[in-house]
Amino acid sequence: MKKLPKNSFYTGKLAKGCIYCSHGSKMVLLITGLCNARCFYCPLSEKKKDKDVIYADELLARGENDIIMEAELIEAEGTGITGGDPLVKAERTAHYIKMLKDYFGEEHHIHLYTATMNMEKIKKVIEAGLDEIRFHPPWQLWDKIEKTKLKDIVKNIDIDVGLEIPVVPHLKKETNHLLHTVDKYGFDFINLNELEFSYTNVEELSKYGYVAKNDVSSAVKGSEEMAYEMLNWGIETPLHYCSASFKDAVQLRNRIARRARNVARKYDVITEDGTLLKGIIMAGREKLQEIKEKFGIADDMIAWDDEKKRIETSPFILEEIAEYLPYKCYLVEEYPTADRLEVEKIPL
Repeated sequence: MKKLPKNSFYTGKLAKGCIYCSHGSKMVLLITGLCNARCFYCPLSEKKKDKDVIYADELLARGENDIIMEAELIEAEGTGITGGDPLVKAERTAHYIKMLKDYFGEEHHIHLYTATMNMEKIKKVIEAGLDEIRFHPPWQLWDKIEKTKLKDIVKNIDIDVGLEIPVVPHLKKETNHLLHTVDKYGFDFINLNELEFSYTNVEELSKYGYVAKNDVSSAVKGSEEMAYEMLNWGIETPLHYCSASFKDAVQLRNRIARRARNVARKYDVITEDGTLLKGIIMAGREKLQEIKEKFGIADDMIAWDDEKKRIETSPFILEEIAEYLPYKCYLVEEYPTADRLEVEKIPL
C-alpha cells in the first residue's frame, strides 16, 4: 500500500486519469445531468441533477467554444467526462470526445464514468477516442453483479477499464460481494471514493444515521475507516482510495491555481490556495475615471466588473485609499472559476 496526501492510498498502480486529476490538469465535463440510476448518495447539485445541461468545470457551456475555452484556461492535459450518466447521451458524448481529440491532439487523455452496461453505446465512445472507462454499477446491483453483463463487457473492452464506487459503510456486505466478484473480471483498477454529504443527498444519507466526520468536512464518518479495512479483503485488482479532502486540497486546489494564472487581472493577488484577492469599491461605473484620476491609479490597476457591477482594484491600493472614499469598500477573496465563488469578504 502506498500513501497519498490527505489519507488517500493506492495498491498496485494508479489509473492514468487519476494521475492527471491529482495535478489539477483534467477538465471536468458534465455531459448531462440525466441518469437512469437512482443512487441515494448522488451528490450532484440541484442545478445539474436530472437536468440536461452541459458544464465544463463550473462553466455552463453553451457550445464547443465554451468547452475549449475552459480547457485552455486550466491548461488541461485531459478531460474527465461525467454526469448524470454520459451514456444516456452517447451520441453527444462521442461528439465531444472527438472534438477534444481533434482540437488538443491524441495525447489529451479522456476518461468517462458510467452506470450504463450497453456495449453498443460503449463502443461508440471508444471509437470516438475514449482512453479510459470507469463503471459505477447502481448500488442495488452490488450484491448480484454476476447477473449483469459487466463481466462480458469488461472482457470486450480494449482500453483501460475500472470500477469506481463510493465507500458506503452500511453496504459493507454488498461492497464485499461486489469487489470479490469483479476481482476476477480483469479490471485494471478499482477506485474507492470517500462518501460525502451534499445539499442534495444530506436528507437521504441522514436516514441511515450518517454524520459528518468533523466540523470542517463534508465527508461521512466511517467511510474512510471502511476503505482502510478493505485493504485486508484480499482484493488483487489495484485499489485506489480517494478522500474528500484530497479532492479539495489537492485536485481542486491545483486546478484552480492553473486557472488563476490565466484569468487574474494585473491588480489581483493570487493566494497560495489559488484563489484571487482583490479590492472592491461599491460605486457605479461613472465613478471609475474620477477615482482613477483622484488617486493616480494606473489604467491596468483598476477596472469595472460588469458581471458583479462594481469597481475592482488591487487590495493594497484599496487599503491605502478606502478611508478617503465615500463608498463601501471590501477586500474580497474569490475562486478564479467561472462561478467566481466568494470565499471571504472583509469590510474596510
